[in-house]
Amino acid sequence: MTRRRDAVVSHALLVLASLVALYPFLSILMLALNEPGRRLSGFALPENPSFGNFTNAWERGGFSDALVSSLIITGTVVVVAVLLSVLAGYALGVLDLPLAKVVVGVFLLGLVMPYEATVIPIYHQMKEWGLLGTYPAVILPQIAFSVALGTVWMRGYFGSIPATLREAGMIDGAGKLQVLRHILLPVAAPAVGVLATLLFLYTWNEFLLGLVLLSDNPDARTTPVALSFFAGNRRESDPGTTAAAAVLVALPVLIAYVAAQRKFVQGLLAGAVKE
Repeated sequence: MTRRRDAVVSHALLVLASLVALYPFLSILMLALNEPGRRLSGFALPENPSFGNFTNAWERGGFSDALVSSLIITGTVVVVAVLLSVLAGYALGVLDLPLAKVVVGVFLLGLVMPYEATVIPIYHQMKEWGLLGTYPAVILPQIAFSVALGTVWMRGYFGSIPATLREAGMIDGAGKLQVLRHILLPVAAPAVGVLATLLFLYTWNEFLLGLVLLSDNPDARTTPVALSFFAGNRRESDPGTTAAAAVLVALPVLIAYVAAQRKFVQGLLAGAVKE
């Protein structure tokens, strides 16, 4: 009876937590599905569900260009950062490199440094390089921030893999890169998937860098920046249209998470197990 009661309480708490977490998103979704121009307050189911607000938001907000910009920036950052993180994590976690602890300390410093403190120096650096208003102005700093997290993440995971696997590959004549590619990467696939998912979420939702570095080029604005300008425009102040724009911006992130949910959970659980 005690075990059954504990299970019921646990499930009840999980359901309650899920409702609390989903309430803001469902409120925005219900508001977006109402008829255009209708004023509502709080959570209200639409009497006549309509996609008119989504059409208005798409046409007025220019989100097609913003989605393309976000896909280009996010895709580039994720691919490059994951590749560099895997290589750096392997080198620092497995290979016997001199000053490895010093290098890891530098990466940890990049994680603890206040993010906002780096924006102004980055702005002046990109201005000096003539990159303001271009994709590289956002991509390069994002890669740097992501590699700091990714290297620490992959170093810990590679370090938890039994050394016997690497030694067996070396006995068979495999080189260091071959050991990484054919032995360690298949084992670390869940961790790489989690890292890619996290970097996708962080990069897609990045707002401050896009606002500061891409403000001179409206065509290169990312979706969070485009949503901010759209929501702040008094001419587009209809709550339903603004809610629809927010759903459009969040939809790719939601789809990516749902698609990678199982791998994401497997990677987190696998990373929590130390051999």
